[in-house]
Amino acid sequence: MAARAVAIARGAPGHVAAALVAAVILAPVAAVLWRAGGGGWPGPADWAALRFTLTQAALSALISVALAIPAARALARRRFAGRRLLITALGAPFILPVIVAVLGLLAVFGRGGLVNAGLDALGLPGIRIYGLHGVVLAHVFFNLPLATRIILQGWQSIPAERFRLAASLGMTPTDVMRHLEWPMLRAMLPGALMVIFAICLSSFAVALTLGGGPRATTVELAIYQAFRFDFDLGRAAVLASIQLALVTLAALAALRVTQAGGFGAGLDRSLRRFDAETPALRLLDAAVLLLVAAFLLTPMAAIVWRGGAALAGLPVAVWRAAAVSLGVAAASTVLTLALALPMALAALKRPWLEVVGLLGIAASPLVIGVGLFVLINPWADPTALALPVTALVNAVMALPFALRVMIPQLRDTVADFGRLADSLGMRARDRLRLVILPRLRRQIGFAAGLAAALSIGDLGVIALFADPDIATLPLQILRLMGAYRMDAAAGAGLLLLTLSLAVFWLLDQGGRADADA
Repeated sequence: MAARAVAIARGAPGHVAAALVAAVILAPVAAVLWRAGGGGWPGPADWAALRFTLTQAALSALISVALAIPAARALARRRFAGRRLLITALGAPFILPVIVAVLGLLAVFGRGGLVNAGLDALGLPGIRIYGLHGVVLAHVFFNLPLATRIILQGWQSIPAERFRLAASLGMTPTDVMRHLEWPMLRAMLPGALMVIFAICLSSFAVALTLGGGPRATTVELAIYQAFRFDFDLGRAAVLASIQLALVTLAALAALRVTQAGGFGAGLDRSLRRFDAETPALRLLDAAVLLLVAAFLLTPMAAIVWRGGAALAGLPVAVWRAAAVSLGVAAASTVLTLALALPMALAALKRPWLEVVGLLGIAASPLVIGVGLFVLINPWADPTALALPVTALVNAVMALPFALRVMIPQLRDTVADFGRLADSLGMRARDRLRLVILPRLRRQIGFAAGLAAALSIGDLGVIALFADPDIATLPLQILRLMGAYRMDAAAGAGLLLLTLSLAVFWLLDQGGRADADA
């Protein structure tokens, strides 16, 4: 069946999309190396940055996924008023702009934050958010929602009929975990761990604000220092190449150990968890959800509290920047889906195509920006192309998340319905229209919401190409902070949070429906 079931993936679009992604990622690095005249061997400071990067990325991924398992399990087996709103709200930290989220974390865990105020009132020593623990805390804050959504979709991929059968056989919760839930987790966890690990490898703003000194320098921060302070393009390009190599190895390892769940197709009936109706398990799930919600939503509440008073008096430039951000996000989202769908289809037969897409996580936006500047400058004014280039780079950066969301469901769909499509003699176009897209609608909506929200909050290439008269909303916030207009910056941050959540909610209709199946 495999030769015919993936016939839809044989076309050239997936390979063309992969070639475009590889060019956008690798050509700028090559341009920087060429302009710098090559790179040298990493020095002691670079090796220290590499060790810290690997340590914090591994800790962040492990803690995020470990906390996401009980959270996703509680969401999968409970129905309650406000569940849809909670699922959407728990996704907010991942799409929250980094600089705004850091301000919220400082308001809660910082020296003058809520946690330290409570400890001081109890006569206990305070905590410090700076250093390794601060970086890991921020990364868990950002990535716990992503891990939860990925694992939750895995839970919802188990047909309701399997749980009905388990109940009829008198299986205990331990039996259900061993025979149904653990096989799903074994298939989903490697991909979730790899994606979060790769995200944390390219940490920049978090390490810059919460690192606390040279001992807490990531590779991405070292790249920034090489550009900003030394203008050592060769060293920056070598460090960027190290990042690419690390994520390539992580992607290959994850693809090697990832397995299919093997639960087969169901009838899409409403799910009822007969094994989880005891009072003790209800109380456990409620406690898990309350703790996760408190950890993720309190910093955002602090942002709302601080920025609400300044929202009405925002300058016109902020609203203009918000419109620019929405336009860039729309273009970036369309481009992300145009790249992700053909690559996901082609990856069914050639898994290495997914690795090409996942390289977007590791690519340094700073190196890509400088490399594109080097490539464009002889032919055109880079500032005139700032917005199209920003949309392109944002699409490449969002592509790994779209692929990780789409490919597992696409693989299951082909496995479940490929033989039926073969027996009916369906052509590739009909398979796509009648079989693939209807069952992939939920994942497409989720991926589109992520791509749009991440693009709205991105502060990367636009900072290098920006025209003084044109700015995205994150860049405008940075300018307000540089002018010490902190109240206006807080209000603009609240506007940015609102827009990010709004576009995510609108496009994530399919993704939220997946959680409600």
